[in-house]
Amino acid sequence: MSIEPVAVKSTAELSEEFSSGANLCRHLHQAAEQIPDQLAVAVQQAKGAFFSPKQLTYQEVNFKQLDVLSDRIAFALNQYGISRGMKAVLMVTPSIDFFALTFALFKTGVVPILVDPGMGIKNLKQCFIEAKPDAFIGIPKAHLARRLFGWGSESVNKKLTVAGSSLWGGASLTTLLDKVPTDKAYPMEMLDTDEMCAILFTSGSTGTPKGVVYSHKMFEAQITALKQDYGIAPGERDLATFPLFSLFGPALGMASIVPEMDASKPITANPEYIFAAVDRYQCSNMFVNPALIERLGEAASHKTDFKLASLKRVISAGAPATINSIKRFSQMLVPGVEVLNSYGATESLPISKIASGELFNTTDVTDNGGGICVGRAINGVQIAIIGITEKAIANWDDSLCLPTGEIGEIVVKGSMVSRRYYQRPSATAVAKINAADGHIYHRMGDLGYLDEQGLLWMCGRKAHRVDAELSADKAENHSVKRYFSIPCERIFNTHPQVQRSALVAIKVNGKVTPLVCLELKQGVSCGSSAQLYSELNTLAEKHTQTVGISRYLIHPNFPVDIRHNAKIFREKLAVWAQKQHKE
Repeated sequence: MSIEPVAVKSTAELSEEFSSGANLCRHLHQAAEQIPDQLAVAVQQAKGAFFSPKQLTYQEVNFKQLDVLSDRIAFALNQYGISRGMKAVLMVTPSIDFFALTFALFKTGVVPILVDPGMGIKNLKQCFIEAKPDAFIGIPKAHLARRLFGWGSESVNKKLTVAGSSLWGGASLTTLLDKVPTDKAYPMEMLDTDEMCAILFTSGSTGTPKGVVYSHKMFEAQITALKQDYGIAPGERDLATFPLFSLFGPALGMASIVPEMDASKPITANPEYIFAAVDRYQCSNMFVNPALIERLGEAASHKTDFKLASLKRVISAGAPATINSIKRFSQMLVPGVEVLNSYGATESLPISKIASGELFNTTDVTDNGGGICVGRAINGVQIAIIGITEKAIANWDDSLCLPTGEIGEIVVKGSMVSRRYYQRPSATAVAKINAADGHIYHRMGDLGYLDEQGLLWMCGRKAHRVDAELSADKAENHSVKRYFSIPCERIFNTHPQVQRSALVAIKVNGKVTPLVCLELKQGVSCGSSAQLYSELNTLAEKHTQTVGISRYLIHPNFPVDIRHNAKIFREKLAVWAQKQHKE
């Protein structure tokens, strides 16, 4: 497949273009006019009896059909009383309906509230309490959960059921569409560039979920990054395994191919379904997270000379993937095709990237406590490192920056950086710094440093550092040694018996003390723990990052987040370790 380079508009050109307002759906409308018959979305479905082999089928829609369907839904929403400025929870599985509904909400100026079902019932309810949605749009299963758990009961007054009857809640989308003309274009709402157009809740895997306020300006910046820094061009086909990223496909003139899988639990995906979708549509791009990289690489290791020959790039995001899993996965790619590892967060994505070839050369630094390299800043993004503090910083000053090579909190500035959290002024104050040019610096909550080549090295979450008290003296000048999670853990992970480790803090005789939880490799017996601990002590004393650590506990199976299967819940491990130590 030939992929032509695409011209990227400057910030000044975009500002001029958005003088009358912005709406992400303009890209879909342009594609519908320029390439109306080209594939926009394909959804894979596995059907069959429980114990029999599943048959794969595909639902398809082209750009013209998607634009028309989203127009019709936009009219239907307005006729039902859902209009600009209202907020609507959208709980629809990845499908053609999901794409059409999301674009319809954007066209009408209705603010979709997008949540990760994997965050848990308690967090979901809290998200709805904070967001105060006016409408709830979901499949029957989502409406059943809404009734059982009282989601949005205090604010929702419009209920819309997708792929089901109105008995599940309010009105049926199918019934509403029957009353809407099929040949009338919807006059999409144009929003101010910084006006709220969506609320995306963080997963809560590293804290309480927070609603990130998105604007069309942020979406436009992300689209520009995907064109300019990742080289994505119209006519490509993307194997999309994450619903939000898949929405960018049609906006880029790229088809989104959605495989049969639970997007909130990628570790459970059937690799054969994904391989089949890539082959059927000759996908040129694939978006995966670390859990899926591990899953697909393991499956491919049992295939002889198996290649995903159509792929021109693979984008990994969500959490740092291990180098071993990337190498195993890369065996499926043709020479020259790399895995582009992206760094960012819901509040600011993407921020930096590094290709797998360059990443492989950083192994020695990482294994010796130098952190994980997450690459260089993408075009238009500024990265800085500031001193570690829990205090809010109201205004930016260049004097906040730490010298090259010194570990501190990572802060970023760029057009894709969110300005605030929804209804969370205190969280906004702690996470945002006002710049003199009107932009916002976002404090990532991650620690790291910049090297002399401008590469960013990540050293773990700020909340996961351990400030160990080395003296019982309670005076202000008591001695403290600071340990960072990733540098410490990667050193211990080099031991042949250790699968992964997690640095936590416990109290010993009233003092904060570092302890390392260990998850052993499969087949390794924990009966000789004393010998293992002795070897780890020897390893720790060889590195400044770990010297002084002498307490370890073997844990049978680390608690991790559902989506990435990589973000360790160190807070839970710390509670467990403290209880174990008391015993």
